[in-house]
Amino acid sequence: MEMLKCTLRTLTAIGVLTTVAHADGVDQLPASEQEIYKIVDPQIPLGASVYKDFKPKKGPPWKIGYASSYAGNTWRAAALDAVMNDLLPRSKEAGLVSDVVVTQSDLKDAVQIQQMRQMVDDGVDAIIICCSNVTALNQTIEYAYNHGVPVFSFSGYVTSPYAINGAANHAQGGAQMAEWLAKKINGKGNVLLVSGIPGFASSDSFDKGAKEALAKYPDITVVGEVAGKWTDQVAQVEVQKFLATNPAQIDGILTQGAQENGVLNAMLQSGRPMVPITLGGEASAACYWRKNPDWVDASFHIWPPRREMQQMWEIMLRTLEGQGPKVQTFLRPVLPYTIEDVRAAIPEDCDLNSTDFVEPKADDWFPAAVADQYFERPADPWKPVK
Repeated sequence: MEMLKCTLRTLTAIGVLTTVAHADGVDQLPASEQEIYKIVDPQIPLGASVYKDFKPKKGPPWKIGYASSYAGNTWRAAALDAVMNDLLPRSKEAGLVSDVVVTQSDLKDAVQIQQMRQMVDDGVDAIIICCSNVTALNQTIEYAYNHGVPVFSFSGYVTSPYAINGAANHAQGGAQMAEWLAKKINGKGNVLLVSGIPGFASSDSFDKGAKEALAKYPDITVVGEVAGKWTDQVAQVEVQKFLATNPAQIDGILTQGAQENGVLNAMLQSGRPMVPITLGGEASAACYWRKNPDWVDASFHIWPPRREMQQMWEIMLRTLEGQGPKVQTFLRPVLPYTIEDVRAAIPEDCDLNSTDFVEPKADDWFPAAVADQYFERPADPWKPVK
C-alpha cells in the first residue's frame, strides 16, 4: 500500500523535520493546500485515505464515541463544550447523530485502548480520539476499522493507516513561534522551552519545529526544558521550580498552548523582569497582553479547541456520509493574530484568570470551500437527512 510505503520512508528521518515528496493523497489537493504540507513532522502520514469508498454500517442517526486521553485542562473542557453544546445539538437537529459517548483515560494508553474497544463492541459508528501517543492505539484503531468503525484523531495524529488525522501543522507552528521569539529577542539570549506532554504527537511535532528554527540562531541557547502538560497549574509549578533553581537570565519563553497563562503567572510571581512569551489563544494570557499592549506584537492560532473539534466533527460527518476523504491527514495552517484581534474578542475589563480561548472564526479555520477540496464527493455535511 502506497500510504504504508510513505510512512516507512518517513520513519527513517524521525527527529528531523523534512520537505517531503507528497504521497498520492496530498498530491490530489490543490497547490494552495499542498503548501501546508511542505514542512512536516516526518512521522505524520501523508498518504491516501483508506476511507475513500467507505460506507457506514447503517444510515444516520449515528452514535459517536469520543475517547479523550485527558480531561484536566481548560483546552479539553472547551473542546468537549463544543461537542456537547454546539456540534451534538446541531447534528441531532439535522438527524445525523443520536448520541455521543464520552470517556477519558487520564493519560493511560491501556485505559484508552479498553475504552475504545468497548465503544466498538457497544456499536458506535465512529470514534474521535484526542491527543494520544502516535503508535500506542494503532492495533485498536485497526480493530475498529475491521468492525466498520472509522477513527478520527483530533488535534494530533496517529500513524495507523486506518485513522484520519486532523490538526494544525504543529511543526510549522513551533517553527513560526520560535522564529518570532528569536526575532523578538534580537537573535540572542537564553530561551526556556515549555513542552506539552512529551510523547504525544502535537507536543513532539511542535518541539521539533521550534528547536530546528532556534538552531538557526547560534547566539540563542535553550537553557532549559520543562513539561507543562498543557495545563496552566502544572506549567506554573514547573516554570517556578526552574526559575528558582536556575539563576541564569531568561530572555524569552517558548511555550505550547493551554498553558501560557501558567507560564505568565510564574514569571509575574518570580520577581524577574517580564520577557516575551509565545501565546496560543488562552483568553487569560491574551487579557494580560490587552492590558500591556507593548509586551508582545504577535500571537498564533495553533490549537483553537472549538475550531479544531468542529473541523474533525465535519470530517467525520463527511466520511460517514460517503463523501470520500482523499487524504489520511488534514492539516491547517497556523493563523497569526494581533492585539487588534484580541481587543475585538475580549473586553477591556477582561479576566486575567479566564478559562476561555480567543479563537478564529470557523470560516477562517476550515472553510467549507476548502474542506470540499479534500473529498471525492463533497457536499454540505450539515444538510438535514430527509
